[in-house]
Amino acid sequence: MNTSATYKEIEIKIDALVLKGNLRLAEEGKGIVLFAHGSGSSRLSSRNNYVADFLLEKGFSSLLFDLLTAKEDLVYENRFDITLLTQRLVKVTRWVQNYEATTNLPIAYFGASTGAASALAAAVVMGDAIKTIVSRGGRPDLALSILNSVKIPTLLVVGGDDAVVIELNKKAKAMLSGIARLTIVEGASHLFEEPGKLDEVAGLTSDWFDKYLVLN
Repeated sequence: MNTSATYKEIEIKIDALVLKGNLRLAEEGKGIVLFAHGSGSSRLSSRNNYVADFLLEKGFSSLLFDLLTAKEDLVYENRFDITLLTQRLVKVTRWVQNYEATTNLPIAYFGASTGAASALAAAVVMGDAIKTIVSRGGRPDLALSILNSVKIPTLLVVGGDDAVVIELNKKAKAMLSGIARLTIVEGASHLFEEPGKLDEVAGLTSDWFDKYLVLN
């Protein structure tokens, strides 16, 4: 990890709830990436933390947090409640906007699996506050009703062996109103578990943020 960076385990107070998060603050401060994880995952996701560490080396801060409390996560349906997850992401984004260490940083979303749908929906709610989105193995089809309102640059990254999700992402890309790119990582499955494939995702993500996550 970058020795000039700061890593904090934090608690985010949202209404009457407390959500746990891992905050990485890069010295360079290009921007901050909020991670929206997929169903059954959390701020401890090894894949998202790997990408966050890579981004940190490139000068990007990040926040990985639990979209649901431990009690809420016990209710299986909550993991697929895109409306609930979107509302939670919006509130955490507003917390980031008001947190002293991150208040001046431009914001991006990184959504994985079902988290991509909540990221896209939250971006519509937040408007100009969100600069860009990256989706890893995402399910943007779970947010079909709002896709034509997503006007910010969006990168959809899907594994080449993830045939069903490729088709879902192709349909979603066609509905996005802004700059949109679908990149297929050949030889990768849904979770990008094959050697070197998560590195490809991290590199694609960093390059995308270098281009679109900038202060106006």
